[in-house]
Amino acid sequence: MTLMIEKLSIFLKYMKFIRYYFKALLLIAVLVLHQGLKAEEFVNLEKEHELNFFSGMFDFSDDGKKSTIFGLQHQNENLFRDTFLGTFSPVTGAMITADSATYLYTGVQAQYKIGKMDFTPSFAPGLYNKGSGKDLGHIVEFKSEVQLSLDLLNNSQLGLSYNHISNASLGDKNPGANSYMFNFLQKF
Repeated sequence: MTLMIEKLSIFLKYMKFIRYYFKALLLIAVLVLHQGLKAEEFVNLEKEHELNFFSGMFDFSDDGKKSTIFGLQHQNENLFRDTFLGTFSPVTGAMITADSATYLYTGVQAQYKIGKMDFTPSFAPGLYNKGSGKDLGHIVEFKSEVQLSLDLLNNSQLGLSYNHISNASLGDKNPGANSYMFNFLQKF
């Protein structure tokens, strides 16, 4: 009975954290959207920033350490570069698991349009803190990701992504983590 009460207490603690997390995301979105513009001026602005809100399962392939994940990623579309390999742009983001593991990263992504779908591979080095979650072996980790997203409206998309985080053998151990996420992308 004590173990069940302890697990319920931990669950409620994480639910409280999630509630505050989403309130903070909502506040950020409202601050970004509110620019004191008239409706006509807002429609004519070029959409240059894209926010990617995502949630899913961190390290789904490890039954002992899998955990819920939440995150936010920013892309500034004005900083893109057209190359013979596609359109590249910088991305910066953060994610946190229900076990308080955190990952802050910045890197580059490519974007390929296939009709109403986008195929977006990315690579981003970052800093990882295991919190109460999985020990990935080093503070420096590298995230490789692929994402498929579908255009919904003029400025939003729904997507599904898969990533692998690894320290490329920088640490004494390199267990890696495989994750899948559901994404909502919004241009501002």
